[in-house]
Amino acid sequence: MPAGSKLAVFAVLALVSSGYPHDRWSVTAALLVVCLLYLAAGLPVTTLLVEAWRLRWLVLVLGAALWIFASPLTAWVSTARVASLLLLASLLTITTRMGDLLAVLHRMLRPLRRLGIDADAVAMTISLTLTMIPVVAGFAHAVTEAHLARGIRRGVRGAVPLMVRTLRHADDVGDALAARGLV
Repeated sequence: MPAGSKLAVFAVLALVSSGYPHDRWSVTAALLVVCLLYLAAGLPVTTLLVEAWRLRWLVLVLGAALWIFASPLTAWVSTARVASLLLLASLLTITTRMGDLLAVLHRMLRPLRRLGIDADAVAMTISLTLTMIPVVAGFAHAVTEAHLARGIRRGVRGAVPLMVRTLRHADDVGDALAARGLV
């Protein structure tokens, strides 16, 4: 499927998921549809499992907080909605070359130049945001593995190294963009 079509499907599904008042069945169906999209893309089931595993801490923290402070149903609906959107974003970045995605975003945003909006900067920001989701998830996995290897108990202690790695990576990306004259 071309990058423009994938981006359009992603945008429609994200808007529907965000705007539609989900219940337990509709959010379960949405999550299943996203899983089926991984299979329809010809990806092995292990890719879906790896991407879902990367979301485990987000799902656990968000789900537990909502379970405690709201209700089990609210926890399931909200957590499944966020997980399905993040899995969908990962699917988009896995199956689409970033150059193709950037070209589509640039073409879509070109009419905004009349309003004084820099289409290049907005397209770059959106594409960087989409690509950073799996990168930060990988950092979280590496921090967790390092803590387990050292015998350190999991918990809030992982937040600081995760933030340091993420900020260091953001600095490196910023330096690379500046070196190419994009910033």
